[in-house]
Amino acid sequence: MLQTIGFFLVLNSTLAGSQEPMVISLPTPQKDGGKTLMKTLEGRRTTREFSNESLPPQVLANLLWAAFGINRPESGQRTAPSAMNSQEIDLYLALSNGLFRYNPKENQLERILEQDLRPRAGGNDSFREAPLTLIFVADLPRLAKAKPETRPFYAAFDAGCICQNVYLYCASEGLGTVVHDLDRTALASAMKLGPEQQVILAQAIGFPKAKPAASAR
Repeated sequence: MLQTIGFFLVLNSTLAGSQEPMVISLPTPQKDGGKTLMKTLEGRRTTREFSNESLPPQVLANLLWAAFGINRPESGQRTAPSAMNSQEIDLYLALSNGLFRYNPKENQLERILEQDLRPRAGGNDSFREAPLTLIFVADLPRLAKAKPETRPFYAAFDAGCICQNVYLYCASEGLGTVVHDLDRTALASAMKLGPEQQVILAQAIGFPKAKPAASAR
């Protein structure tokens, strides 16, 4: 609990008091535990009602590693495939206190903006209650071995593989998630992306909202 509280206190105070780029180190991902693969697949589903409870740092670190972390340090290869090992997808985190980019090599979050971009990431109002929206951004020039006209196709496929990793982690750990549509042009502008960076999809993540208890009869 102290680790969780400390993480968010540092995050909030630094965001409030600094205009400089900031890096936040995440806990070391835990790579054991969780449900079996078959039970996880059985529980995989879409959630559309979220609690606004923050994700603890350890859960966030585990989630990001499962999504697209490095599972072979000697080669730098990742938990999800990418075309020609281009690794062109960057994961951005829209949180209540800013926009961050996941750095898997250093297991860190890099602050990009101070604004809460969750309301601009699309989806229903209920999705915006989720504490985290992952935004999948393709840096198309990294697909250097692919023909320019095929790069968006490969990027969309690769993002889909990462997205399913997120779904499976959430199913294993009791989290909820939903992929939703968005205005990609408007969001890219708000994120200050470059012309060769393309928003692929957004995925809200959080604890499922508790259902009201049935009234006694």
